[in-house]
Amino acid sequence: MTYILDTADIMKNILIFLFATIIALTTQAQITEDIKNLQPAEEFENIHVQKIYSDSNSTGFVIWVKKSVKAHKHVTHTEHLYILEGEGQMEIGTKDYLIKPGDYLVIPENTAHSLKVTSSNLVKVLSIQTPEFLGNDRVFIE
Repeated sequence: MTYILDTADIMKNILIFLFATIIALTTQAQITEDIKNLQPAEEFENIHVQKIYSDSNSTGFVIWVKKSVKAHKHVTHTEHLYILEGEGQMEIGTKDYLIKPGDYLVIPENTAHSLKVTSSNLVKVLSIQTPEFLGNDRVFIE
C-alpha cells in the first residue's frame, strides 16, 4: 500500500514530531505519594487535607471526609476529583451525584459543591486544583 502525502501533511507530521520530542525532553514524571496506601498524618474529626504536590499549574491533595463538606466554591479554580474510597452524595451546581470508588468528577470554577458521606467508612479523594491552589479561593455558601 502506498501513501502519498502533500506538503501540508508533511509539515503537520513534522510539527507533531517536534512537539512530541520537545515534550519528551522537557518533562519528567514525578511520583510523590502512594495515594492508595496514604493515611492521614493525624487524628481528625471530620475533614483532613494533605497536599501531595504543587506547582504554578496545579495542586494535588488527598482529602479524607468522615461526615460532610459544607457547600462552597472556588472562584478561579477548576477542581478534579477522583474517588478512592467510600461513598457519598455530592451536589455540584444544581445536580446530585452518588459517588463511589473509581468515579471522576470535574467541578468548574465558581461552581458550588458539597458532599455528604453515606457509607459507613470515610470518603477519600484525590483532588487536583488548577491552577495552583494557595488556599485563598474557597468561598463558603450560606
